[in-house]
Amino acid sequence: MSSETHAVHAEGEEHNSMTKGRIVKVALILSAITCVEFFIALYLVPYHVMGMTYAVANPVYIVLTLFKAFYIVAFFMHLKFEKMGLVLAIIVPIIFIIGLILVLTNESHHWIDLRR
Repeated sequence: MSSETHAVHAEGEEHNSMTKGRIVKVALILSAITCVEFFIALYLVPYHVMGMTYAVANPVYIVLTLFKAFYIVAFFMHLKFEKMGLVLAIIVPIIFIIGLILVLTNESHHWIDLRR
């Protein structure tokens, strides 16, 4: 009986680490990143402010989107509060898949260039 109580207590502590204040903080961070993305897309790129073109803006969008994905996965999916083994079991395959996509994209450009 005490082991069940301990398990419930430990589970309660895990979910208590995600307080209302932390949820608001993460939501504000996600909103700020989204506002920056909109500012870049609607003002900087169309008006070429600071020489901002799509070649410069696209990597910036990718980095900002990765930050947003980190916050969503870490806090709203509670991955930040999981054990390291579970985190690595999820993150490492995703990194390999992203690497595979990059390698295949590079390879496809090589084959397209050979056709020209």
